Amino acid sequence: MSLKARLLAILGVTLTVTWSLAAAWLWWDLNDEVERTLDRRLAQSANMVAGLMARLPEGAWVADETQRASVVAPLEGVACQVTSAQGEVLARTHADMAAILDVSQPGYAYRQREGEDWRVYTLIRDGVTITTADRVTERRSLMRDILAVVVVPFAMALVISGGVLWWGTRHALRPLERWREALSRRHHDDLSPVADTGLPRELRPLIVTLNELLARMRAAIRREQRFTDAAAHELRTPLTAVKTHLQVARRVEGDAVLEAVSHAEQGAARLATTLDQLLALARIEGARAQQETGGASVADIVRSAVRDTQASARIDVPATLPDARVGVPLELAATALRNILDNALKHGPAETPVTLNVAQATHEVSDDTRVELRVHDQGPGVSDEAIAHVTERFWRRSATSGSGLGLAITAAIAERAGGELQFHRPQCGGFEVCLMLPQV
Repeated sequence: MSLKARLLAILGVTLTVTWSLAAAWLWWDLNDEVERTLDRRLAQSANMVAGLMARLPEGAWVADETQRASVVAPLEGVACQVTSAQGEVLARTHADMAAILDVSQPGYAYRQREGEDWRVYTLIRDGVTITTADRVTERRSLMRDILAVVVVPFAMALVISGGVLWWGTRHALRPLERWREALSRRHHDDLSPVADTGLPRELRPLIVTLNELLARMRAAIRREQRFTDAAAHELRTPLTAVKTHLQVARRVEGDAVLEAVSHAEQGAARLATTLDQLLALARIEGARAQQETGGASVADIVRSAVRDTQASARIDVPATLPDARVGVPLELAATALRNILDNALKHGPAETPVTLNVAQATHEVSDDTRVELRVHDQGPGVSDEAIAHVTERFWRRSATSGSGLGLAITAAIAERAGGELQFHRPQCGGFEVCLMLPQV
């Protein structure tokens, strides 16, 4: 169901129920009020007749029964009878309504004659009984007329309100319809921000959210384009080297063949390493890292990362490690630490060790406990300008044999896990990388 139809349905039903309840309440109250008014009219008529009877002189009703009964002219739908204390009928409007008008108990009552209902009121004063009655059919006819007077305006008001509601809903949603049409006419490559001019204030948060989504999509597309271009360039270099060395191996003989094949194997190994890192980076950035139940222990992370490095003997590992766990799967945490260690081993002097320190600290902003994995090498360090680029994909400080993806993968893992990657230049020299992961 469309938003317009939903609004019309909700508001229409609400309006109809509200008007109907108001009309029903008004009709019920009006019906009771009319009944009470007509009953009071009967009582007033009886009291008026009683007052007239009290003013008549004695002997005024000495005529025979026929004469007394003809004194009062009959009226349609209304009847009256006056009876003396001895039970003689002094006056009446209808001679054939004795069953209706012969009432000895004072007050209101309903009587029926020939299938017609009558409302009767009896008054006894000074020994004289006055009975007045009116036909219920006239009352019901009056109520039908009143009902028509009540229902017709309500029905007209309901119809007019429904029309105004339909027009107002359509007019209120017209900016949204224009916005939808403008979006449908856009080119599929157009990710520019959506203008909120002319739109209601309630839709502006939606526009802001949509523009933020479009901005993230633009950034992701640009990032993927740069990634694709850089990946194509990086993969082309080792492939070209492998192809060249294999061609050389086909044309030479002796030790030159072995040397060419060795270079080709090195190029193939570099290509395999680059592909593995590309796949790891795509897997990490494709979906947020899933946290294992309980995370991974710091000891397992350090042990796995040191074992898989290029020169584990050069790494100075603490004798004791904190008995803590981080909220990151073991494979991802070990990969992040291994990339930092490999980078330190590669750029530090071959004869100097790489120091690994592990500590627990409280984050200043979030106030949660984190595990800090600090790797310090004795290399020449990195300038402030270069630090801003070390986590960029395929960025290399020099023409080394690396792929430029190690620290980019580590930064991606730290970001997905809610951690942080920091770089420092200690006063004692060298370069230090700090990987902070949330503790569980």
